[in-house]
Amino acid sequence: MAEGSKDQGGSGATDPEEDSPNMIVYRKIEDIVTRIQDEKAGGVPVRTVKSFLSKIPSVVSGADIVQWLMKNLSVEDPAEAIHLGSLIAAHGYIFPISDHVLTLKDDGTLYRFQSPYFWPSNCWEPENTDYAIYLCKRTMQNKARLELADYEAENLARLQRAFARKWEFIFMQAEAQVKIDRKKDKAERKILDSQERAFWDVHRPVPGCVNTTEMDIRKCRRERNPHRVKKSVYGVPDDGQSQPSPVHISSQPTRKPTKEDVQKEITFLNIQLDRHCMKVSKVADSLMCYTEQFMEYDPFVAPTEPSNPWISDDTSFWDQEASRDPSQQRVKKWGFSLEEALKDPVGRDQFLKFLESEFSSENLRFWLAVQDLKRRPLQDVSSRAQEIWQEFLAEGAPSSINLDSHSYERTSQNLKDPGRYSYEDAQEHIFKLMKSDSYARFLRSNIYQDLLLARKKPKLSEGISSLVSLRLLGKSQIDTLYIRIKADPVYCLK
Repeated sequence: MAEGSKDQGGSGATDPEEDSPNMIVYRKIEDIVTRIQDEKAGGVPVRTVKSFLSKIPSVVSGADIVQWLMKNLSVEDPAEAIHLGSLIAAHGYIFPISDHVLTLKDDGTLYRFQSPYFWPSNCWEPENTDYAIYLCKRTMQNKARLELADYEAENLARLQRAFARKWEFIFMQAEAQVKIDRKKDKAERKILDSQERAFWDVHRPVPGCVNTTEMDIRKCRRERNPHRVKKSVYGVPDDGQSQPSPVHISSQPTRKPTKEDVQKEITFLNIQLDRHCMKVSKVADSLMCYTEQFMEYDPFVAPTEPSNPWISDDTSFWDQEASRDPSQQRVKKWGFSLEEALKDPVGRDQFLKFLESEFSSENLRFWLAVQDLKRRPLQDVSSRAQEIWQEFLAEGAPSSINLDSHSYERTSQNLKDPGRYSYEDAQEHIFKLMKSDSYARFLRSNIYQDLLLARKKPKLSEGISSLVSLRLLGKSQIDTLYIRIKADPVYCLK
């Protein structure tokens, strides 16, 4: 640690907020940790463990800590003891010597107690310069056990770019601390290195773990799920199963999934596979195209013709919309989509007329009957649903429609208890059928093209009367022009 950090921590410890929620938690945890370390009062014995060609000083096993918590804190459930121990580890009071994930495991994993100097109750607020000195010092020690993890190497590169101007000073500080550390005893140096590493694991945690020093307990009480965090990529045990982050280990014992649970999960995953996902860029393009297409139909953007009846006394716009003789603008709108054609009563009638010419009007009549069923009084729904079945889906129905087997089975099951939406699957299938087949032919048909073209033609009588009124042509020329216009109505536009 940099000396500046120690001075900062010492000054912060002189006036701690004793009544803050964080400080209350720290005091309770420190009381438990002090009791665990007190071997004379029945605490966990700290020992030196022999490893291959080396010794590991001042460690305890995770199983010993769990057993002590269950025995001395009246905890009956092992999962609850593990959860409590993980909370203590998440705040940096105990830490594993093998990895950077501060959590407690009920096995032979070796742990070490943090020095009281590094306890969070000292109100540590380390700066990024201190962290840069620590990482730089780690790279100088050149030992396999002190090599930087991936996220630490990324942090070091980012800090080196941020402090480029004073990186030489940071490097000199780290070099000076390495020289001082080399004068210490090997076992003492090993313990101090691990404690310093655990301190930074609390204040600069592994990606995915919660930074307990930044969590406000009062805010967490107002949140619905304050401890929901991602799993750490460094918390993978030997058996390949990932461990959850230390602050949200469930206190309930894990229940073995039943057959129903597995089937529900399979159903959910199949639904997710069938979901149609689009890129945001395509969604934005579609929204822009939709906006440009309907811009002339938006009275906020384009003025209405002949005039807006809400701000004038002219009601001819409403008369025109209710007329059975649609304007060019209305007919053009039918070509946007089948939904727009069916919204307009005139467009719906024209589409039905076209389907009758193709002997497939039963599809639209079925769709309209289902739409009417949804708006019926509840007392008439059951009888009307049976009438629709007899007319369109029953064997030998007078207006039989073509349904796929899946929609037919779903509909027949729904009719055992008929409701407003019993025909939802069948209606959706018929709508897709009309949209992909009949609607495209309707737009190319003479019925639609004549309506679209008729709105663009000027009336012949008006054109001829204007010519006569201007006296630009003689009688013979007018007769010749009339014959040409009658043979080719578009000729008058030339």
